[in-house]
Amino acid sequence: MIPRSLAAVAAFALLVGGCSNRGEIDASGGINAVRSACPTVGVPAGTGDITLFDPAGARTASAIDVVATITNVRGTCNDAVDPIATTITFDVLARRTRTDAARDVTLPYFSSVVQGGTQVVAKRVGQVTVRFAAGQDRAQAQVTAGANVDRAAATLPQDVRDQITRPRKAGGEDAAVDPLTNPTVREAVRRATFEALVGFQLTDEQLRYNATR
Repeated sequence: MIPRSLAAVAAFALLVGGCSNRGEIDASGGINAVRSACPTVGVPAGTGDITLFDPAGARTASAIDVVATITNVRGTCNDAVDPIATTITFDVLARRTRTDAARDVTLPYFSSVVQGGTQVVAKRVGQVTVRFAAGQDRAQAQVTAGANVDRAAATLPQDVRDQITRPRKAGGEDAAVDPLTNPTVREAVRRATFEALVGFQLTDEQLRYNATR
């Protein structure tokens, strides 16, 4: 969470725990914005769905074999350790066209840690198997993945913290100035921001299909 314009007193509490007290007004009349060193958990655009065709080279609706979606993505962060450990769980919901026989379908997925919104610092590829019973057109599986973030890398330098948390008096010329308008502060916050991302490990063709369907 990145603070925007904070009137009166800017109290940017650099806690490495959860996001309690977010948005609360403190005793001095300012607003508390809590930044967590835990990574944000999510799914990159275009990687939350996968479609299998039969035959494999076809791309018509009548050739769709299996469609699967990642949903219910949740993260549990343990910030009492170094590196900071996040456990990610998500469900894979799958639907198939032909339902005559029982069938197992194995799908590849990835889990990655991204720093500053662009730099992939770690990535793992795994597989999840969904099991269809005979006559069943839908199946579900749950996946657990992990992500680690170096505490030092996710902690803002003291001089940057001082700039963000410096008290500002109401009516002062800098009272409503967002600290992130300072390029140095903005870049430091960007470098200290991490994401733990999961998605299907798609081929280039599958990515193009998701982007254009």
